Amino acid sequence: MKKESVLLQVFRFYREGFREMTVGKTLWCIILIKLFIMFCLLKPFFFPRYLGQFDTTSEKQEYVSNELVKRAITP
Repeated sequence: MKKESVLLQVFRFYREGFREMTVGKTLWCIILIKLFIMFCLLKPFFFPRYLGQFDTTSEKQEYVSNELVKRAITP
């Protein structure tokens, strides 16, 4: 008798659990829609890419360090 790997057992456990869900499928669908809205639609508006204006890593590091120092000094 061949013993299954733990990873395969875990996969089959969750697959059977999701297959038997009724309300859970709807809830997972709502969760995935909300994640899509948050990360794909709202992220560009609330988290602009400030570091995109710099070309090199050293310029980005300089900008971040200056911003941290300014924010630490300003109450």
